[in-house]
Amino acid sequence: MKSVLEADDREGVAFLRCETRSLKGGAPVYWLCDIVRRLDVIDEEKSIVEVLDDGTDFRRYDNMTTSGYAFREEAIGSAHIFRPRFLEQWIIYDQAMKDACKAAGVRGLNFGYAYGNYKGLHP
Repeated sequence: MKSVLEADDREGVAFLRCETRSLKGGAPVYWLCDIVRRLDVIDEEKSIVEVLDDGTDFRRYDNMTTSGYAFREEAIGSAHIFRPRFLEQWIIYDQAMKDACKAAGVRGLNFGYAYGNYKGLHP
């Protein structure tokens, strides 16, 4: 998965090698991954969204209410994977990223349904 994510969008991800040990020797290599690109992509005028803590450093969107998000495509640019500002618990990816993961046989991912006008969202 590391090689797929780095090949498809190196600027959007960061990895940290984990220290692993095995009593039998030859411990496997594991990596922690973070989606580090944060983009201000939510078009609030076109979205159905409730803003919480507006005007503070803790501004966020209420995920407990029915929401519909419209994204500003120009803010996404050529990014294949990112976290939207104020919804940073979500990871957004495009069809190219999804296809690359599937083609490489990456397992254990849950590709969610696209909400709004962007093709890939997984809370």
